[in-house]
Amino acid sequence: MQAFRNFAARLVGECNGSALLELAISLPLLTVFIVGIFDFSGAFNQKQKLESAAQAGAILAAAEPTSDIETDNTDPQSLHPVVTAVFNSLVAAGVVPLGTCTLSTFPAPTQSGLSWTYNITGCPDTLSVSVNRGWVPSTSDTTLTVGTQVTVTYPYHWRFNSVIQLLFPGANFNAPATISETAGVHNQM
Repeated sequence: MQAFRNFAARLVGECNGSALLELAISLPLLTVFIVGIFDFSGAFNQKQKLESAAQAGAILAAAEPTSDIETDNTDPQSLHPVVTAVFNSLVAAGVVPLGTCTLSTFPAPTQSGLSWTYNITGCPDTLSVSVNRGWVPSTSDTTLTVGTQVTVTYPYHWRFNSVIQLLFPGANFNAPATISETAGVHNQM
């Protein structure tokens, strides 16, 4: 019995290899946390860039005339500068990779009332820009104002999947997250 106690005391008292074991357990978790923080900050950064592009598009659209909506409501020419401004803003911000797609011709928009949605494909994903020229902001007063609301939608591809597959082969977390931002401005004309 005394020999077992001495062996147990010696086994508990030795630390050889425990630091290596702690590192082997904590390193994968630390890697997941660091990549997760990096990835979520990238998604938040893209969200901010989409918001900025939507705001720039809404400001420009609110200053555009609405006379062409009455004559050609299938694809009003006054919306083309808005879509171009949003597209150029996202290219300049690095959200849409330069050279992957161009906006030389406008895609045919889908229309619903006073709202048009332009889907630009091949960027490498689909960039969606919706312009609502008949947006009525909810206010507490009784004055009725009409504004323009621009919504920009583009997917974010998580980099987290490559780390998860490195740690757990066969695991899959590859679904892109669709990020959408909306900005509204009162019409000027």
